[in-house]
Amino acid sequence: MVTATLMKIVSPCFKPSDEGENSGRCGDANGRVDGLLWYKDLGRHVGGDFSMAVVQANNLLEDQSQLESGPMGSLETGPQGTFVGVYDGHGGPEAAQFVNDHLFNNIKKFTSESQAMSADIINKAFMATEEEFLSLVKKQWLDQPQLASVGSCCLVGIICSGLLYIANAGDSRAVLGRLEKTVKQVKAIQLSIEHNASYESVREELQLLHPDDPQIVVLKHKVWRVKGVIQVSRSIGDAYMKRAEFNREPLLPKFRLLEPFHNPILRAEPTISVQKLFPEDKFLIFASDGLWEHLTNQQAVDIVQSCPRNGIARKLVKVALRDAAKKREMRYSDLKKIDRGVRRHFHDDITVVVLFLDSHLISRSFWRGPHISIKGGD
Repeated sequence: MVTATLMKIVSPCFKPSDEGENSGRCGDANGRVDGLLWYKDLGRHVGGDFSMAVVQANNLLEDQSQLESGPMGSLETGPQGTFVGVYDGHGGPEAAQFVNDHLFNNIKKFTSESQAMSADIINKAFMATEEEFLSLVKKQWLDQPQLASVGSCCLVGIICSGLLYIANAGDSRAVLGRLEKTVKQVKAIQLSIEHNASYESVREELQLLHPDDPQIVVLKHKVWRVKGVIQVSRSIGDAYMKRAEFNREPLLPKFRLLEPFHNPILRAEPTISVQKLFPEDKFLIFASDGLWEHLTNQQAVDIVQSCPRNGIARKLVKVALRDAAKKREMRYSDLKKIDRGVRRHFHDDITVVVLFLDSHLISRSFWRGPHISIKGGD
């Protein structure tokens, strides 16, 4: 049953819209832009439909994302599938942009070598991307030392050979909508493990890894932070918290840690899960934490289940923005008028990718459809 509160949210789904809510999939081949909002309302991937949306809040967009569908390696005869990446940058956009340009290429490289997808390949691709970015930081150290303070959370989903791989480093989130036949309702199932110091399990992990550092996590202004600086415990980049050689001049003093360290404080290894997909698995929602600040897992799933597929990622973003406006006791129409930079005081950059799952397509070994490669915000 849809609650009265939720009906207020989803009811506009069933009405004509003057904002292009029902625009066709052919009209936005490379996405469309509406102010600070970029969206691709509907497209096709190997396993069904997809929808994407990104809204900018920072002066420079720090969220990056991509969807790749077709060969997962360099050969057409190799494994076929769909790759989704959501990269939430912090300290600047450079790390997220780097991951957007390199991580999937590393996935393809390692998949080509073994002609199969696996959790080990995904982990190797994350670590190779990390090493490549840290090498760039070292190369640019004298000219661009601020690169050492830039990092990115990385959430990846891969559908290949009937299996779903979820890999996460940071606090973005993947949620599955699964039909529970006994209650005839689509339930939300969180698939990713978040690496944020607000979780006690993450603080315990950090303390176990750094038993000699009583200040490894610090409660600062009612928020738990690693070394009193950052909330996430895993990322790609953040070189100054991984290698002591970058925790010094010419990096600005405001970024440097006061205490010397020998072991990396943050890690780049993702937490990876692998599971079989079933006909009851209806769709996946991948989003940066900017969405989950305003919506619960079940609220997001209820909206996707209750609304048309066309434009559903944009719908989720707009629901989050309306909530952000409500919290500040202002109208959504007024929030939309606030420019980038200042907008960050009201909400974060938000990226959403909704992947619908067509079970008879996912079970195929090979895909003969068009290859898809699209980057959010381009």
